[in-house]
Amino acid sequence: MESLGLRTVGSHCSLSEMDDLDLTRALDKPRLKIERKRSFDERSMSELSTGYGMHDSPRGRSVLDTPLSCARNSFEPHPMMAEAWEALRRSMVFFRGHPVGTLAAVDNTTDEVLNYDQVFVRDFVPSALAFLMNGESDIVKHFLLKTLQLQGSEKRVDRFKLGEGVMPASFKVRHDPNRGMDHLVADFGETAIGRVAPVDSGFWWIILLRAYTKSTGDLTLSETPECQKGMKLILSLCLAEGFDTFPTLLCADGCSMIDRRMGVYGYPIEIQALFYMALRCALSMLKPDGDGRETEEYSHTAVNKFNVMPDSIPDWVFDFMPLRGGYFVGNVGPAHMDFRWFALGNCVSILSSLATPDQSMAIMDLLEHRWDELVGEMPLKICYPCLEGHEWRIVTGCDPKNTRWSYHNGGSWPVLLWQLTAACIKTGRPQIARRAVDLIESRLHRDCWPEYYDGKLGRYVGKQARKYQTWSIAGYLVAKMLLEDPSHIGMISLEEDKLMKPVIKRSASWPQL
Repeated sequence: MESLGLRTVGSHCSLSEMDDLDLTRALDKPRLKIERKRSFDERSMSELSTGYGMHDSPRGRSVLDTPLSCARNSFEPHPMMAEAWEALRRSMVFFRGHPVGTLAAVDNTTDEVLNYDQVFVRDFVPSALAFLMNGESDIVKHFLLKTLQLQGSEKRVDRFKLGEGVMPASFKVRHDPNRGMDHLVADFGETAIGRVAPVDSGFWWIILLRAYTKSTGDLTLSETPECQKGMKLILSLCLAEGFDTFPTLLCADGCSMIDRRMGVYGYPIEIQALFYMALRCALSMLKPDGDGRETEEYSHTAVNKFNVMPDSIPDWVFDFMPLRGGYFVGNVGPAHMDFRWFALGNCVSILSSLATPDQSMAIMDLLEHRWDELVGEMPLKICYPCLEGHEWRIVTGCDPKNTRWSYHNGGSWPVLLWQLTAACIKTGRPQIARRAVDLIESRLHRDCWPEYYDGKLGRYVGKQARKYQTWSIAGYLVAKMLLEDPSHIGMISLEEDKLMKPVIKRSASWPQL
């Protein structure tokens, strides 16, 4: 820490100097009387302020000894909050005396550890947000710095050298008895199914760096040469010139939260939404250096540029779509469109403002109209519908863990509750999140905080689910604290960029009338 020359932020630092949403709290400071920017529309803001109220703790933040839960129109203590905090703290990992992350799971009911004893970049994000919302930023700062050091190390998988900007999927602390000291061991995809390096780790790292900056008001971390270089390496790796002609990111199966073969090769909505959000977060933190180049305009407006034929639309879409509502489809490629619903990509599209206000509302409408299919008895379906029969065999390779309505093949994942809640707050629909939280609180603790649930309605604990899964615990905590104090949304939400309006041009292929 000292080697980077980081300074302590003085009381003169104001969060109002930062972009997007103003937070109403800074680390270890009294609650600031800052007028909230009118970032949301009038209806959503009035709903946020009158629908369930704001909670002011004595120290201006959510604290462990005052667990809160959302009732219909007020907050009452809920025992799950304190138990969740206790479980989250048990998962903390220390490196040379400093907290650097949380284990993926602390399941003492099984001897099969696999890689759940590691700190995963994507898994740590909800843990980090929970700590930031609780005023505990040190663990987040140490995590950001340690992963940054691992990014700079040489990375090889099967003797193949990975790009310089790749962030690890995970890392673990190992003790060297000969030297009497600990060291970090990174995993860049070696233990993943198919040995695919994660594309999303770098995006989540940038998004978390912005969340840390927004929460604490500490601008010095993101402005260090190390963090500036780290962001540039990630973006350079993803924006490298190649064979693609669209401003989207071509990805392999298994490079995101869905880390097994599920037919999402191409341009999955989850990665595109995270990519867009990371670009906007980096834009707010990168300092101009004079080396930037103008980005070229890509393609032109065209009719059916991907050659997708109407006959390729599956029959279930016609019954699934209500009169009001919509969503971003899972994937788009030449002569193929994946019409499945993917929860994470649609929620991040709302948070990043990739979705327009009307599109965001349509996604919320769809959730309300198709509650049983997308939420069921345990929030939230990772994708819908599942793959089954012959399609499951050829797409997943008969994956025994990805059977229908299980794991990544239509399973229900409690961790997605925090993204859903954040999207609900941003769109002024907190009642949807409250309904989902009620479902979580009726079962999650009793079931020992499992990783995922099985079944068409998410009724059964996942057949191979780890218990005391850390991001299930942290996702619940973040959702509760977001409902308790919606101003937390500023850490993880970007408002619509009014300057970014698409230029509509006639395609050269459009017939002249």
